Amino acid sequence: MSTNTAVATEKSKLILTEDWAVVVLGFLIIFLFIAGVIFPAPAYSWSTGADLAEKIFSLGNLARIATQFAVVFVFSILGAVATGKPVKATITVFPLLYVISVVALILAGNSEVKYLNLEAVIFSLSIGLLIGNLIILPKWFRDVLSAEMFVKIGLVLLGTGVIFGDILKAGSLGLIQALAVVLSVWYFAFWICRKLKLDDELSMMISSAVSICGVSAAIATAGAIKGDSKKLSYVISLVLVTAIPMMIFMPYIAQYIGLSQEVTGAWLGGTIDTTGAVVAAGTLVGDTALKISTIVKFSQNVLLGLAAFAISVYWTYTRKAPESAAAVGKPSLGLLWERFPKFVLGFIAASLLFSFILSPEIIAPAKDGLKSIQTLWFVLAFTSIGLETRFSDLFNASNKKPLYAFLGAQLFNILITLLIAYLLFN
Repeated sequence: MSTNTAVATEKSKLILTEDWAVVVLGFLIIFLFIAGVIFPAPAYSWSTGADLAEKIFSLGNLARIATQFAVVFVFSILGAVATGKPVKATITVFPLLYVISVVALILAGNSEVKYLNLEAVIFSLSIGLLIGNLIILPKWFRDVLSAEMFVKIGLVLLGTGVIFGDILKAGSLGLIQALAVVLSVWYFAFWICRKLKLDDELSMMISSAVSICGVSAAIATAGAIKGDSKKLSYVISLVLVTAIPMMIFMPYIAQYIGLSQEVTGAWLGGTIDTTGAVVAAGTLVGDTALKISTIVKFSQNVLLGLAAFAISVYWTYTRKAPESAAAVGKPSLGLLWERFPKFVLGFIAASLLFSFILSPEIIAPAKDGLKSIQTLWFVLAFTSIGLETRFSDLFNASNKKPLYAFLGAQLFNILITLLIAYLLFN
């Protein structure tokens, strides 16, 4: 049997492609919650050792952690069945992923860590990297790590929290700024990446991360272009690390140069790449700054689905599949549909469902549980990325140019967003 025939036979055994599988699994989770099957979110916030014992390791909270494990465990097995991955190996590997992810969530839940705004994903990525580089993991273990699938399920669930009505209530200025910042910063970032001769995958991820909404945008872009997970983990590390000094120093810079709370909030929301860091920075300035910064950041989050759609269309029409590299002309509409990331449709459908179809009475009981399980899928994904990434590949001389590109794009982001925020909100 030829290689192509073997691949075709293997694909024919799949129930669903991975892109459709994540949409189906994501909506199954959503339907469970809106049908009233609510899985209470575990508590991970704590301050002292006594808090840790009383809140995190209480029988009630351990039961919630175990329940959440059962839910994601079942869905990860369904995902393995649907996409043709070894089910037995998945059953063996997934509990370890969950334990590491829970440890990361507990570390991130500490009050002092929250003050520094170190998110759970950076702990899960770090722990995964540590284990993956100190221990030689067998190939069968690495082969069943499903970082991309976990990320895409999380992105479909993320759509439930992006409510278009909130933007309409808040007014149009936030959306105008978001559009201006995303377009100008994205093109500048892509230009500087090209000048430094970075490959297109990395250029796309860096440009989206700096201009749209940080980690989520990098993830969505990587999914849309089927990007390398090692490059994704590098970009995410840059986003999380640079957000910390920006969160700390930008409020004081704004105060020093005499910006109003409105302008400061718009500047913070349009520049800082993680929502948690935006909230923390806005809180340092005041209630008005916090409100405006949240609106602007949320406006940029709304653009995530549209941006992923545009990127996927651009990627499909400017890059040829390996098997047709010698072909002349653009891909057909059929090929565009085949390569288009279906999780983007899931993200948009979830947002429309929660924005315009479901009543507040149905949404309210499901909101916290959905947010918790969405976060868990992201943390599981970064645990997987860490376990399958080698330091020797991640940190080497060739990564200096991406660092320079990211910092250059971020500096432009800070300056252009300050100008736009001043013109719109002063």
